Amino acid sequence: MSKLPNISTSIFTVMSKMAAEYNAINLSQGFPNFPVDERLTDIVVKLAKENVHQYTPMSGYPPLLSKIATLVKHSYGRTIQPETELLVTAGATQAIFTTITALVKNNDDVIILDPSYDCYEAPVLLCNANPVRVALNDDYTPNWEIIEKVCTSKTKMIIINNPHNPTGKILTESDFEALEILLEKYPNIVLLSDEVYEYITFEEKHISAHTREKLLNRSVMVSSFGKSFHVTGWKVGYLVAPEYLMKEIKKVHQFLVFSVNSISQIAISEYLDIVSIAEIGKLYQEKRDYFRQLLKNSRFKLMPCEGTYFQVASYAAISKENDVDFCKRLITEHGVAAIPISTFYADGKDLKLIRFCFAKDNTTLEEAAKRLCAI
Repeated sequence: MSKLPNISTSIFTVMSKMAAEYNAINLSQGFPNFPVDERLTDIVVKLAKENVHQYTPMSGYPPLLSKIATLVKHSYGRTIQPETELLVTAGATQAIFTTITALVKNNDDVIILDPSYDCYEAPVLLCNANPVRVALNDDYTPNWEIIEKVCTSKTKMIIINNPHNPTGKILTESDFEALEILLEKYPNIVLLSDEVYEYITFEEKHISAHTREKLLNRSVMVSSFGKSFHVTGWKVGYLVAPEYLMKEIKKVHQFLVFSVNSISQIAISEYLDIVSIAEIGKLYQEKRDYFRQLLKNSRFKLMPCEGTYFQVASYAAISKENDVDFCKRLITEHGVAAIPISTFYADGKDLKLIRFCFAKDNTTLEEAAKRLCAI
């Protein structure tokens, strides 16, 4: 008998498979197709011949832990203890899975805000806990009154994703103030803050849970070098948590992964000495602006994009089809793959919106836009 009977192949796999079958331009799955920084690949080439191929310590490569602590301090003004409050993970998905598995118990409630990334629900179910799916407003702002109404003594965790995938929305100061008031009323709730796109933000400033003094002792923050440095296949992320939570998280991590790929950790550690995090947001803002300009004369209505490398678009002026059928036809008839937003909702809410990934080289974006403008 399946432990996850209602979970099927992810929509990302389905759309990428269709894109390959029909030779379509794949703007569905969130991975860049442009070259990695040569400075990083040069480091990897150098390291490949060095003695760096054995296990690193469970928590992570010590110099990398130290540099992550420096990065958090520089970015958010927060001082963390690398030995006790930091863990390098095999990507953000593993960080999220490990955190939920370590902290959530049988019959606990976990609040997930829809539309939500698909890796949140499965570990909740595997803990025999209850995912409580709460829809954001149609403009993708949280309705804190509704969120508070579903909080009970059983609520163990609230998951936020900021900047938000799939919508590109960023939480505001007032959102965090409302969250802090809510958590004051429920002192047993842990906040899991998925911030993998933290350095890919544009006009609006990203407010991290790292900067909220009231939240620090009850929050787990998840980050991703794969996203920040466009090396998604490396699967290297990290999480920050207070020591009392990190002790429980490490208990699961040691048997799930034990230690993360050594050469990738050491390469990133050396790369952090020469790269500017500020370059990342600028790169993707240029791509966002270029992609939006290319689609200016299309029949798609582009939604605001405050962060991430995803652009949500309405096709309501083009078709009355549901978004899954529209995305499939977009592949088979027009040669472009996107992701239907309804698949991020528990109830399949269909607002005639789809998600494009613009983390692609300009040639790819130009050809995709040409096809989309012809619809």
